[in-house]
Amino acid sequence: MTDLKNFSKLLLTCALTAAITSSFAQEAPQAENPALKIYRAVPTKINDLVHTKLDVRFDYKKRYLYGKEWVTLKPHFYPTDSLRLDAKGMDLKNISIVKNGKNVPLKFTYQDSLSVAIKLDKVYQNNESYTVYIDYTAKPNELKQKGSAAINDAKGLYFINPDGTEKDKPTQIWTQGETESSSAWFPTIDKPSQKTTEEISMTVPAKYVTLSNGRLASQKTNADGTRTDTWKMELPHSPYLFMMAVGDFKIYKDKWRDKEVNYYLEPKYAPYAKEIFGFTPEVMEFYSKTLGVDYPWNKYSQIVARDYVSGAMENTTATLHGEYVQATHRELIDAYYNAGRSTIVHELFHQWFGDYVTAESWSNLTVNESFADFSETLWAEHKYGKDAGDEHNHEALVNYLRSGDAKTKNLVRFYYADKEDVFDVVTYQKGGRILNMLRNYLGDAAFFKGLNIYLKTNAFKNGEAQQLRLAFEEASGMDLNWYFNQWYYGAGNPVLNISYKWDDANKTQTVYLQQSQDGQTFKLPMAIDIYAGGKKERHKVWMNSKADTLTFKVATKPDLVNVDGDKILLAKKTDNKSIDEFVYQYFNAPLYMDRFEAIEAAAANQKEKPNQKILIAALKDKYYGLRIKAIKALNLTNEDVRNAAQPVLASLAQTDDITLARAAAISALGKLKSAGNLTLFKQALGSESYAVQGAALTAINELEPAQALTLAKGFEKDNKGALSDAIFNIYATSGGVEQWPFVLETFKNAGIQVKFNSVRKFAEMTGRVEKPEYAQQGINELKAFGIKYKMYGAADFAAQIMQSIETQRTQLHDTQSVTVADDAIKQLKEVK
Repeated sequence: MTDLKNFSKLLLTCALTAAITSSFAQEAPQAENPALKIYRAVPTKINDLVHTKLDVRFDYKKRYLYGKEWVTLKPHFYPTDSLRLDAKGMDLKNISIVKNGKNVPLKFTYQDSLSVAIKLDKVYQNNESYTVYIDYTAKPNELKQKGSAAINDAKGLYFINPDGTEKDKPTQIWTQGETESSSAWFPTIDKPSQKTTEEISMTVPAKYVTLSNGRLASQKTNADGTRTDTWKMELPHSPYLFMMAVGDFKIYKDKWRDKEVNYYLEPKYAPYAKEIFGFTPEVMEFYSKTLGVDYPWNKYSQIVARDYVSGAMENTTATLHGEYVQATHRELIDAYYNAGRSTIVHELFHQWFGDYVTAESWSNLTVNESFADFSETLWAEHKYGKDAGDEHNHEALVNYLRSGDAKTKNLVRFYYADKEDVFDVVTYQKGGRILNMLRNYLGDAAFFKGLNIYLKTNAFKNGEAQQLRLAFEEASGMDLNWYFNQWYYGAGNPVLNISYKWDDANKTQTVYLQQSQDGQTFKLPMAIDIYAGGKKERHKVWMNSKADTLTFKVATKPDLVNVDGDKILLAKKTDNKSIDEFVYQYFNAPLYMDRFEAIEAAAANQKEKPNQKILIAALKDKYYGLRIKAIKALNLTNEDVRNAAQPVLASLAQTDDITLARAAAISALGKLKSAGNLTLFKQALGSESYAVQGAALTAINELEPAQALTLAKGFEKDNKGALSDAIFNIYATSGGVEQWPFVLETFKNAGIQVKFNSVRKFAEMTGRVEKPEYAQQGINELKAFGIKYKMYGAADFAAQIMQSIETQRTQLHDTQSVTVADDAIKQLKEVK
């Protein structure tokens, strides 16, 4: 399952954060949930799944699945005459034991509509297998199940636009099994500790394509205009990894070594399949070689679905992506290592960590998701360089550190209110950083040897953190109990203060380390690099106490003492260096984070020459991410900064080989409102990059709003991303009834981040647009926004801005819109 990165960033950057936080702060504190006191044991295995055979067809009108199942099981160890299967919200018509090819009915109890208790025909020993036949109907749309922050719905089977009534939306069916939602579309023991082989036959309209786990074994055309596709998965995997997808997809056929690699896309995105997914075989090769375990399945497919309830899902051999990975050639020009590409590599790593070896329980989800999160940094390093990997690692660390209650949660979590709660920044971002820190401590060779041992020892079985520890210990020869007790079975992170003193008389450098966090004291191995006399000397040290004092003999006063020289510690650090030391660090220390820290320090006080020196140099940093950081940090109201930066910005705006850096430079120049840059901005409108075009149009709007409004119209037919945002903002600020349709459609079709970022401007235009009919469209869209994202506090916020709209419409004597707004406010306040 794709991590929470995108939503975490949204909360950190969107304009609503303060308002939403404020609305939450006004709520009364809630009593501790008694469910948090329940120990979440691994479910006892009474029966083991062996093979699952399904024959399904779909009722698009009713949103039903009609299924026949033959599930083969055997007792795990103790003899048993009973079987309990998870089966959520189904009609169970017949449950029988299969004897000599005949179905012999069994007695069963299905009282809670969540699981069925079946009385078998005899007592079975653990060397005997048996097959149960079930005739059932699944009704996913009638099922009420809670999702999570990572998975916002849990009904298992989804009918998308089944009646074909939604314009420009294809008709699709797809499934989502994690955490325990496969049992909403077929009866099973829906636990990650179970593994089963699989055969699925899907009868679908003949015009549609199907996808499932494993290989397409057969296709049979039926007389009634349908086709039956049979997919076979001959290696065992967990029920939550079962998948089906049905729809109008175009298939692009690729390969890795001798295995098929396919990409399933909506027809309009099919021409870009290779651009979107084409690096997949390269990643498969890299992971296979790095882990010493070749990709373990017979094929790998990726499919993009509409209205998906998460980012993506690592179904075995068949990953399902949300539509945000789809992009055109022009969008991909600005993609670099974006959320879509990091998701692709994240889900692929799951084919080893999650599918090949699966967490034995949701408490140990870390052995699935922390690895997948870590893999994003691993691939970034390999493909884009160390700076890109370090940037990705740091962004994930920041997302974890900024999450309010994350510091109270263990990585391995045996106590939680709901299993869905474990899909959070601790399991993903913190867990990924813990692995990366362990990699640094052990060294690459021992770390990846440990992963190899873990995978081979537990292949097609389940794993937990203790097995991971043992694998690393076997590889390295080191005791790692201290590390796992601290990071896997403990909570929080160090809050580390670093200060320095030089004693010139004794030629002694002192480093003071202080941990100030509540809770445990962290044991921290780290490197301290001392730069003196033109040389760097590395000292490997351990911080073992809340406060440690370290002393080093140095011939001359160091130019720089760089604590955590590898910039790897999972900690919130305050590093009390002077600005001169940060200048030295920027120009001499080797890592992304060395330069990042220097830019951060320099940005705080741009009146000083050393600060300016760092920032102006950073405009030409070798890594585009730091060039952009420096551009955004510039205080261009400072004359010295402006004079030094402006020619560099003009050069970057025209010649930087990274479009995002060009766009950032244009944006910075635009804020200067200098008419001398107008020609440059107009030239940039001809770029193939949406990011560059969007920045240029916004910059023109700063100088000539009327001209920008006219120019924007010329881009209405072809715009995405930053260009769409620019047109939207110009229209919402300066446009009228002629521009309203574009504004409405853009907001309506926007993804969650864009919606949150643009909702204020949309509300402002809704309040002032001349036509009451348009105002009411805006009011209804804002109401829908508030209800859809109520779990993030959007309902309260939408109600607040609706009151401002009411005031504006009252001033325009638009009583009908006032009534509609008043009704919307009432509905938003009733939302729970």
